[in-house]
Amino acid sequence: VQLQASGGGLVQAGGSLRLSCAASGRTFSSYDMGWFRQAPGKEREFVVAVSGSDGTTYYADSVKGRFTISRDNAKKMVYLQMNSLKPEDTAVYFCAAEPSPMYGSRWYTLEVGYGYWGQGTQVTVSS
Repeated sequence: VQLQASGGGLVQAGGSLRLSCAASGRTFSSYDMGWFRQAPGKEREFVVAVSGSDGTTYYADSVKGRFTISRDNAKKMVYLQMNSLKPEDTAVYFCAAEPSPMYGSRWYTLEVGYGYWGQGTQVTVSS
């Protein structure tokens, strides 16, 4: 599985960005997909995920109501729509994939739950 994230950039606070993640793999529709981010000097943290089995979504509290994850299985794409961006959203954003089913919602929020990672795309929110 190969992942290619794109769509990052510089945006003012209150603005919007949409990140894209292009994936390879014959059974993409069944992959659990997630977005994580890493701010300078901080550990990588969970942002949002979507189940490949039933489409259930999981959001970090810090982005609920502002970010939305979606997927287009025909195109093998996952998107992260980010609205009402804040300076604290500044980070490198990574998409992640796991072909094997996850059992238990907690796994979706953990880095170890994902076996494949993209290279990251920089998002910078200016105040």
